[in-house]
Amino acid sequence: MPDTVATRPAGLAAARPTALSVRCTRALLSPWARLSLLVALLAAGGVTVLLLQPQRLLADGWPPQLSGAAAVVLFGGAYALCTVAFVPRPLLNLAAGALFGSPLGTVSSLGGTVLGAGVAFGLGRLLGQDALRPLLRGRWLKAADGQLSRHGFRSMLAARLFPGVPFWAANYCAAVSRMGWVPFLLATAAGSVPNTAAYVVAGARASTPTSPAFLVAMGFIAVTGVGAAVVAWCKRHHLRG
Repeated sequence: MPDTVATRPAGLAAARPTALSVRCTRALLSPWARLSLLVALLAAGGVTVLLLQPQRLLADGWPPQLSGAAAVVLFGGAYALCTVAFVPRPLLNLAAGALFGSPLGTVSSLGGTVLGAGVAFGLGRLLGQDALRPLLRGRWLKAADGQLSRHGFRSMLAARLFPGVPFWAANYCAAVSRMGWVPFLLATAAGSVPNTAAYVVAGARASTPTSPAFLVAMGFIAVTGVGAAVVAWCKRHHLRG
């Protein structure tokens, strides 16, 4: 009997740190803690981009010690990270065309586009979805969420084809919705081809602005911009109805 009484406080003392560690783990893994981590990561990425200034590639060119396939692959990886940190894709596409020409620039840009979209989608799904989904209470927010969740491939394909929706915004909105990985990545890959190729060609032929390739590329960019405005206007009235 004395042994039982003596061992009871020791057991209680051992249980207290365990309970504390469980509470701390739950707090750190809570939806709002994960969302805070996502915001911190994106803020750090944005600050890094501001300090590194990737737009200097358009003026300074690619480092001379990097060339060939390695340069194309490295640019695709840097492209992906820049899109996660909110760098506009048109700027990166123009740089890809100026650095590598139309064929290799398009391949590198599309690879970076899909990789960057996948990273952003994964971060948003893992760190932000649980905290943000309960906030989807407005009529427009519910309508957009329903569209992305039920018609994921079609909705994302339209968002990629028309340049009205910022790339990063489409990534994180899709991550918060119920859209699956496969339709998201497939729609991103297919829908990003036309505009990506147009900007890359424009970057590759920027030194000859009167060439047919440059004029066709700029005309396509202008037409898709107008088309995006028309689609957004129609969609707005549809949601109101």
